[in-house]
Amino acid sequence: MFEQFIWYLKGYVRIRVSGYSPERFLNACRYKNIYIWDLKRVCGAYEMNLSVSGFRRLKEIIRKTGTKVCIIRRSGLPFLFHRYRKRHILFSGFILCICLILFMTRYIWGIDIRGNLSYTDDTLKKFLASEQIKNGMKKTNVDCQKIVRDLRRTYDGIIWVSASIDGCRLVIQIKENEDGLADNSIISRINDQSTDIIADTDCTITSITTRTGIAQVKKGVQVKKGDLLVSGQIPICNDAKEITGYSPCRSDADISGETCIPYQKTLSKNYFEKEYYKSRYHFIQKKEYAVRAGRYMIRIGSVKNTYPYFEKHVFQWQFRPLNIFPLTFEEITVTPYRKRQKNYTKTQIRKILSGDFQNYCKEMKKKGVEIIQNDVKIYTGSETYSAKGTLKVRCSVGKQVPSTPLPPDYIAEDDTKNGD
Repeated sequence: MFEQFIWYLKGYVRIRVSGYSPERFLNACRYKNIYIWDLKRVCGAYEMNLSVSGFRRLKEIIRKTGTKVCIIRRSGLPFLFHRYRKRHILFSGFILCICLILFMTRYIWGIDIRGNLSYTDDTLKKFLASEQIKNGMKKTNVDCQKIVRDLRRTYDGIIWVSASIDGCRLVIQIKENEDGLADNSIISRINDQSTDIIADTDCTITSITTRTGIAQVKKGVQVKKGDLLVSGQIPICNDAKEITGYSPCRSDADISGETCIPYQKTLSKNYFEKEYYKSRYHFIQKKEYAVRAGRYMIRIGSVKNTYPYFEKHVFQWQFRPLNIFPLTFEEITVTPYRKRQKNYTKTQIRKILSGDFQNYCKEMKKKGVEIIQNDVKIYTGSETYSAKGTLKVRCSVGKQVPSTPLPPDYIAEDDTKNGD
């Protein structure tokens, strides 16, 4: 493939050799070191390819061998330029295209963010835009070290950042703190802070295994939301077993409990069904095509209509010609329809409500929640059907909060004796 490309750049011709003894012609080419390829025998003659410089050296060989040579095809870039040498507009457009490509390569046309889980692309791109880092800026104005410093300073959940320029794209790779707690931004910002574990729901404790910290509850105890389960203040005692102070730590424990959660799903007896407008052979649709390049857009067609209800579907394809700047092609399709009111049957109602409840149970199991008892039933109303009841579940209990330092003279209730 590479050799063919080189020959295309240099230019070559395909010739047909005929006569009394074309084999002498081939031997003479071999003796003169004239390179030929793609040799084929066609109707008593030979067809082959050779370079332009090799073709110019055939005059003496043709005279000595008495063969006849005719050119079948001329191929390559030199012949292409010679064919269109008088079309000045074509060459001007070609040169203008090259100048535009060289000019566009000086700018950033895409920002790729990789490795982010907690922070969305839109959030990070809005922050970069506030720092004047956006599409269309010059490469020379991009300070990768400043981008790394600003991201780490603004987002504490990011522990490692890398920024680099790849072609016309700004590539930002992020590593987040996977050990941090997503639901507690204070703890994720201060890893050395002592924490307590409190109940996040009303439940009955079924098991508790403490790794660090002091357990404040036991198995079988009923707790309410906000009650302290594990303390992050470890008491320090002297030789007389008196508490002289507390050592803070990050509490860590596996706690599970049983609780009841309500479930309710209501479904109306009536529903609307879509009925699409149809011509003789197909559905009525309107389409619009668009080409987007940055802030500019070219539209072809229209999707305007007078129907009260319609569906709108947008399909997008993004291309990067020569990996330089993005072009987005859009196809917008609008399909009008009318609404038809219908009623569910009892079989359909039960099937829909049962399916929703089964999906709800599957989602609960994915979260590690074990369903112990199910008391959900389907009730019939005048206009609606509803599935409601309670579920008795066993799940993980507790969330971490910053620990409150205790004074040295504080004595826990478990450490008291005889009410003293």
